[in-house]
Amino acid sequence: MVYNFKVFKKCAPNGKITLYMGKRDFVDHVSGVEPIDGIAVLDNEYMRDDRKVFGQVVCCFRYGREEDEVMGLNFQKELTLASEQIWPRPEKSDKEQTKLQERLLKKLGPNAVPFTFNVSPNAPSSVTLQQGEDDNGDPCGVSYYVKIFAGESETDRTHRRSTVALGIRKIQFAPTKQGAQPCTVVRKDFMLSPGELELEVTLDKQLYLHGERIGVNICIRNNSNKMVKKIKAMIQQGVDVVLFQNGSYRNTVASLETSEGCPVQPGSSLQKVMYLTPLLSSNKQRRGVALDGQIKNQDQYLASTTLLAQPEQRDAFGIIVSYAVKVKLFLGALGGELSAELPFVLMHPKPGTKAKVIHADSQAEVETFRQDTIDQQGSIDFD
Repeated sequence: MVYNFKVFKKCAPNGKITLYMGKRDFVDHVSGVEPIDGIAVLDNEYMRDDRKVFGQVVCCFRYGREEDEVMGLNFQKELTLASEQIWPRPEKSDKEQTKLQERLLKKLGPNAVPFTFNVSPNAPSSVTLQQGEDDNGDPCGVSYYVKIFAGESETDRTHRRSTVALGIRKIQFAPTKQGAQPCTVVRKDFMLSPGELELEVTLDKQLYLHGERIGVNICIRNNSNKMVKKIKAMIQQGVDVVLFQNGSYRNTVASLETSEGCPVQPGSSLQKVMYLTPLLSSNKQRRGVALDGQIKNQDQYLASTTLLAQPEQRDAFGIIVSYAVKVKLFLGALGGELSAELPFVLMHPKPGTKAKVIHADSQAEVETFRQDTIDQQGSIDFD
């Protein structure tokens, strides 16, 4: 049986270094991150001259607009998370090669050099903040790329012509187990008025997948002498830019307002279910909405909830994303409002774990990236 799979390829401007990678998404399992691996093919000139070639995984954190960078200001920080010399190769290496690396080494010849990098699980996930219509330049957020370059040392200033860089993403998938069912009860009493108003909000489950409808179960018990005139349910996306002390804000990514069943008279109660679906398609024009890390030619979604092994261990370069349902009861000008919030988790499901075996007659579809960003399609036959 012949299996088709994709290989990503990018070449340095001088044609001396070519990078091959089997995937661009690397999963953060909270306890650890998948190794980042690939193949670098070096020109004969680099091999003969004993030119040193290095590989790095770089985290790029842009926290300000590129168009505002004037008078030497720079709103971008880069952090090298992994770095090593890949040519000449170290004499002893305990890193095992993947099946794809083995096949590519056989196909690409003696100039092919494998590499594998390991990244700390505390490194932030890939997140992009949506730009406004008039914004130019790179968007704010956290991005990653693999860089292969020729130089004298790992800290050498890289030359563009002998450097190849390919963007990757560090992503998280939904856990396999659901957490406890979210539920909260809030009450409000009124000065100079007897009784209290009670609001109970419950969700069907804690974990939802992107595109899934969320049912918000609302129960109102009005033991006061006020009237509930209107109900509003919202899904709010919390964005915490860890670098800044006051860098937290919220985006309402879905909302629904209704007067059905209202007014809720004193001494009466109301049970109601309101359905909301948080989608990027209804937030396309909203600046600052957090999106999944951006990779060319891939569909974008709202950013997934950030899972942390320990909430206090937040990387300074990170952007923490969370979601909550908020329900508001409007009691009129004199009565004020009553609000309740429930956090929940919004993520992508973990893809099937059944691995495809790479046979000798398997074919790899190659996506080539040029410096002028024109993509080409090709194929490699493992025969």
